[in-house]
Amino acid sequence: MYSMQNPNLSDEQKAVLFDKATESPYRGKWLYHDNEGGYVCANCGTTLFNSNTKYDSHCGWPSFGAALPDSVEFHTDNSFGMKRVEVTCAKCGGHLGHVFPDGTVKTTGQQFCINSLALDFKPKE
Repeated sequence: MYSMQNPNLSDEQKAVLFDKATESPYRGKWLYHDNEGGYVCANCGTTLFNSNTKYDSHCGWPSFGAALPDSVEFHTDNSFGMKRVEVTCAKCGGHLGHVFPDGTVKTTGQQFCINSLALDFKPKE
């Protein structure tokens, strides 16, 4: 179930958020971004990740060690012959990316690989 709320989404953003597309690796707007603030759902504006959990995992997409409590939901994804865990926005249901085990993230052991097209950024005030 998806709830489209942002009428200004590009066709590429709609494809990621509502059709579960994936943007090309190493091209996303937020991949090398390192300002302080919060990463929000591009569709509904819910804050999903704090910038202090973002790190360079060299996977080609923005990576985070943790999501904010109750901001995302997890779903089994068996597409393309793989078993993965899909991450969606808890408020609007938009597809964000996937989460994988990552032993380099000491606090959570998780790597959230998130499409830049699914995100926007709000700087710290």
